[in-house]
Amino acid sequence: MRYRTRQAEGRLRELSLHFKVVLVTGARQVGKSTLLRQVFPELRAFTFDPDQDLYGARADPDLFLDNFPAPLLLDEIQYAPELLPAIKRRVDERDAPGQYLLSGSQNLQVLRQVSESLAGRVGILPLEGLSRRELTERGGEASGLAAWLSDPDAAPPAAPAPAEALPRILWRGGMPGLLDFPDHLVPDYHRSYVQTYLERDVRSLSELRSLADFGRFLGLSAALTAQEINDAQLGRELGVSPPTARAWRELMVHSFQWWELPPFQGNAVKRVSGRRKGHLADTGLACWLQRVSSPDALAVSPLFGRLFETWVVGEVRKALSLLATPPAMYHWRTAGGAEVDLVLERDGRLFPLEIKAGSRLDGHALQGLRAFRDTVGARVATACVVYAGREAYRPSRDVLAIPWFLL
Repeated sequence: MRYRTRQAEGRLRELSLHFKVVLVTGARQVGKSTLLRQVFPELRAFTFDPDQDLYGARADPDLFLDNFPAPLLLDEIQYAPELLPAIKRRVDERDAPGQYLLSGSQNLQVLRQVSESLAGRVGILPLEGLSRRELTERGGEASGLAAWLSDPDAAPPAAPAPAEALPRILWRGGMPGLLDFPDHLVPDYHRSYVQTYLERDVRSLSELRSLADFGRFLGLSAALTAQEINDAQLGRELGVSPPTARAWRELMVHSFQWWELPPFQGNAVKRVSGRRKGHLADTGLACWLQRVSSPDALAVSPLFGRLFETWVVGEVRKALSLLATPPAMYHWRTAGGAEVDLVLERDGRLFPLEIKAGSRLDGHALQGLRAFRDTVGARVATACVVYAGREAYRPSRDVLAIPWFLL
């Protein structure tokens, strides 16, 4: 498989020049190990296993570090947590950056252990699946998102529409392991991915009595992507209590399979929904979990609009994760039904972004943005609509519309 340049490479190099330890976090198989090996090919690398202590690192961490001096690349560090205190002692003795490059695929477990052992010594880089720019190797092209955030009133960028259809992009998702897979083998990849996720990540994070029940919960979450979260509803669907549904949802967050947007609640906003909005991390995985068999089937599926929203939110999140101080991300909805899919807050300004799966925009598509501006007021910048069309333009004076491929 030919390596695709990751936009996080520069950020990773920069962190390694200033922090003694760097941790790359993300879901399994999003390319953490490949990224580290690509950027630091000269380093000796070890990958830890949940069942076997292959290198004696858990049994005698100091001896392991004596035998293999820094700099080192250590994959899946959550399976060798005993190393972290020993690494802390080593980096405290030597004032040099880039001594240990770590990766981890279990958010809660890894970050808790790192924060306890390496506070102030570690730079953390989140990594997700491949963005569209990485998949198509077009990272140098103008980004409509970046242009909008830097100057909301500037003229929209222009670029030719891609040959690949949007439903196929959503259906395949962004997992690096799928790069060389033909479409007919994509379901096999996702089937194997879910099985490995359940048997390794879920088992190690939680004492579940039934992995089958959790697997059903994972599938239900895919059906509810891009919707507000209701643990009582999730529990009723599966016959479990709301606290159990909440614990399972948090387990998905901690293993990077599920992301949540908190509601925006400015001081001037009255009667606003307090529920978080959830998104499955990868649209290709969501399609497999919902048994969407092909790009053509997705194009006519009732799920298409929600998966398009999830994909856009994911593309925005991937781009913002590369910033030293990324904007805060929210969603907004009133009790009366007015809503904005994504609200970014940066330097005291609010950037509302609406997502529409249609190829054309009408006045209804802008109603939520108008309601948000009327409610919140002067802090609101020129709004943006990302839609499934092919042209960047301004449907009104204070709204910029950009097609999905300009993100």
